[in-house]
Amino acid sequence: MRIGVLTGGGDCPGLNAVIRAVVRRGVKEYGYEFVGFRDGWKGPLEGLTMPLGVDEVRGILPRGGTILGSSRTNPFKIDGGVERIKENLAAAGVDALIAIGGEDTLGVATKLADLGVDVVGVPKTIDNDLNATDFTFGFDTAVNIATEAIDRLHTTAESHHRVLVVEVMGRHAGWIALHSGMAGGANVVLIPEIPFDIDEVCALIEERFKSKFAPIVVVSEGAVPADGTGMILANGEVDAFGHVRLGGIGDRLASEIEQRTGKESRAVVLGHVQRGGTPTAFDRWLATRFGLAAIASVHEGDFGKMMALRGTDIVRVPLADGTGELKVVSPELYAEAAVFFG
Repeated sequence: MRIGVLTGGGDCPGLNAVIRAVVRRGVKEYGYEFVGFRDGWKGPLEGLTMPLGVDEVRGILPRGGTILGSSRTNPFKIDGGVERIKENLAAAGVDALIAIGGEDTLGVATKLADLGVDVVGVPKTIDNDLNATDFTFGFDTAVNIATEAIDRLHTTAESHHRVLVVEVMGRHAGWIALHSGMAGGANVVLIPEIPFDIDEVCALIEERFKSKFAPIVVVSEGAVPADGTGMILANGEVDAFGHVRLGGIGDRLASEIEQRTGKESRAVVLGHVQRGGTPTAFDRWLATRFGLAAIASVHEGDFGKMMALRGTDIVRVPLADGTGELKVVSPELYAEAAVFFG
């Protein structure tokens, strides 16, 4: 049996661990052959392949990024895209496909499964917003990077008696902001799920200064003010899945806070540093287990499924369960963080 593997969407720590586990188990236990498709769905769309065997996956466990490359290609936006994918899979002798990605990548996989392609999905997203799984790999690494940054920023904020606004990833879900903000002792956490009132934010900042400590504000890139002005866009560009590029909420907040409170305020945008570099031990563990489960699902002919973490167990769920709707922060969880505001 010959299995194709691809990684799509934004890169994140742990992708290589999945690839390694899929290949190692597939070769050792099942005697399968593998082919790597380059650059996400662009690979099967254009027939871009690379060898993928045990030798190719040696030493990649601790490496960030993906040896297969990635892109945000959407074959359903290209005339004849689905037919070309089917033709190229057949030409490469591929019997089944393992797609590793987030909402968009697995959304394509879901549609292809409905059209008769034998595909299994592995959930990957920095934002931890895929449904039906407790966690996705890459998230823990991003939270740890953001938390370390917040830890470092506390001392410089206090030395200069200034407000520091830390902008983290999170388009529609505030999981990174919530976890890193609580872990890093932020004084305000702002997330996309709950629009914020700038006057309330400034009041919390003033309260923090009265304690002789300087405030840290952690904000998701997709957070929106309650006045209805909407998300802050970096530019008007839209990708193949209809997503606009976000950016600028940190700078806007810092400017508003300084204007309203008179306190010097600076923005720190962590950006892609959150998704780069070596994965944490948890993400290596989770990604490896996802990979082992994915190739087992292929071996058993259980297609159209996504691997999911439930407690400490890896289970299989329909692909549509993972991509049907986003997993977002509940008001109850946000209220836990709010105990420490101000």
